[in-house]
Amino acid sequence: MEPEGSLESQPSFSECNKEGDLDHKVFQELLLELQNLGEKYVLTLANNLFIQQGFELQQQFLMCSKELYGAMLQTVDFHGAVEAARRKINAWVESETRGKIKELFAPGVIDGHALLVLVNVIYFKASWERKFEEEKTVQRDFKLNQNRRKPVQMMYQKGKFKLGYIEEVGAQILELPYAQKSLSMIILLPGDVADGSISGLEQIENTITYENLMLWASSENMYETTVEVYLPRFKLEGTFNLNEVLQEMGMTDIFTESKVDLSAMTFAKSLVLSSVVHKAYVEVNEEGTVAAAGTGASIVRRSLPLTEVFMANHPFLFFIRHNPTNTIVFFGKLCSP
Repeated sequence: MEPEGSLESQPSFSECNKEGDLDHKVFQELLLELQNLGEKYVLTLANNLFIQQGFELQQQFLMCSKELYGAMLQTVDFHGAVEAARRKINAWVESETRGKIKELFAPGVIDGHALLVLVNVIYFKASWERKFEEEKTVQRDFKLNQNRRKPVQMMYQKGKFKLGYIEEVGAQILELPYAQKSLSMIILLPGDVADGSISGLEQIENTITYENLMLWASSENMYETTVEVYLPRFKLEGTFNLNEVLQEMGMTDIFTESKVDLSAMTFAKSLVLSSVVHKAYVEVNEEGTVAAAGTGASIVRRSLPLTEVFMANHPFLFFIRHNPTNTIVFFGKLCSP
């Protein structure tokens, strides 16, 4: 009989990455790399578990969550003081995103029956490798659709950038690197669809997959050339409840008490995931980008003229990529700056 507290009864880091499980170690290495980008970047990734007081989590789970994802555990009283619990979670998120996301959970989103809330936040701030000159920013029209326009502050610069063309969707793709080129913003700018039956943006959205995205943004499709870049200043903020989205993707059991199996997390049989909310904030200006968040194709080369024009004066998709690993850190759609 082993004495209490023996090595055999202690949580083991080797148990965090059992064969057949998701490769948590790969995520750990990626998180470490993203948080050590150098002084030119600020990238904060934080995870937290907020659980109803009285529920006890497995020590093995707590250790793995902390070691692999930096996730901490905080107990709150959803049942007796749900508003105080909501404020506590929001205060933590606001602190981690340096004030950019102030209210992840609006009043009423978390109810008094909640048991477990998982929170993931990311905050990103970086300067462009080549900054836009503020004196060259002028007011121009942004085409919201074929009939509506709005005036925006349009930034401009001319320089050497990687540019490509995606024949199958008739779109340009541009890479704007951040300082030291560890990360880049990639912009997918649709062209006009001839028959007007579908917007160029919808055509890209109907075609896009991770594999297509990697192919479109690959060195085989993009060339460094002189480009006149017109890009609006913009600031985006949005909140999304992911419960329904995750269930549509097949992640249903974790929300259903009769089906959920969280035995690796807790001894309690009644613990289910209550809410998954994602909130994002992205700001792009002459200096660079501030962003925060709380979640097979054919390539046709074409000869490029001496100077290309990239006029982002209508809706487009953008993503921020960690170049060494090809990891997409943010993904967004700008419809109205």
